[in-house]
Amino acid sequence: MPGVRDIAVRVIANVEKVMVGKRREAEYVLLALLCRGHVLIEDVPGVGKTTLVRALARSLGCGFSRIQFTPDLLPSDVTGVSVYNRRTAQFEFRPGPIVSQVVLADEINRASPKTQSSLLECMEEGQVTVDGISHALPQPFLVLATQNPIEYEGTFPLPEAQLDRFLVRLRLGYPTAQEESAVVERAFSSPVAGLEPVAGTEAILAAQREVGEVHVERSVREYIIGLVRGTRSHPDVYLGASPRGSIGLHRTSQALALLRGRHFVTPDDVKEMAPLCLTHRLLLKPEARLYGGSPDRVVEELLARLPVPAEA
Repeated sequence: MPGVRDIAVRVIANVEKVMVGKRREAEYVLLALLCRGHVLIEDVPGVGKTTLVRALARSLGCGFSRIQFTPDLLPSDVTGVSVYNRRTAQFEFRPGPIVSQVVLADEINRASPKTQSSLLECMEEGQVTVDGISHALPQPFLVLATQNPIEYEGTFPLPEAQLDRFLVRLRLGYPTAQEESAVVERAFSSPVAGLEPVAGTEAILAAQREVGEVHVERSVREYIIGLVRGTRSHPDVYLGASPRGSIGLHRTSQALALLRGRHFVTPDDVKEMAPLCLTHRLLLKPEARLYGGSPDRVVEELLARLPVPAEA
């Protein structure tokens, strides 16, 4: 079975056939999948979020589904329902779109909090419960949710419990002029449909197990914990990152090291993943926001202030 780095190289190269200039972002989404985590993308419409997810799903040979979140969407529209079968005189589970391997939750903040909460069990426990009966979700399982950071009319902000379920938060950003020219040139073709799988689900599941075997030196682990605990005592922060944030930063650092061809974590791995894993978990004080404070600035200050381990 191919190694994790080899799988990553093949998958990213395949995604780049249809996704221009987003190599690093594609790598982070794959990294989250290897960590059994989920991704939140905050960006404006039209920058390629759906293309990225569809290309990744096809490259991995995984099932893909898309849920368009709207104010009238019900929890049962996401999870599925039990339907009475008159022929068998029994209730049968009709799975919703969440029962897939790669799920795009598009504009998640447009649905009501009740519908948003229907994802909590799925994202945390890998199962969905309908009428008291739990149904396991197919593995590997990845939820990639999007939300527009500009338009807030008719939206419901994600509660902290929901945000904390996302392993990383990404921003794709606008392409460069050269990249946008390539995007326009491909506008009337559908290259995603032509992608062939380059890795199977068994290889991904094996890679997920391998992530946990990457060595983390005690000093590096203490560095991770120091960063997370620092968010709780920062003067601008009302609510800091939870222990789930520590676990997420630890896990993603392991996965990043593996994607870089190493079986040990360095402080640079932690520094690279800290903004992606921690900023969306921080709730700032009102006065901090008033004076231009931001979660990104808090994490930057902690990274600059906390002593870096001399040995890893």
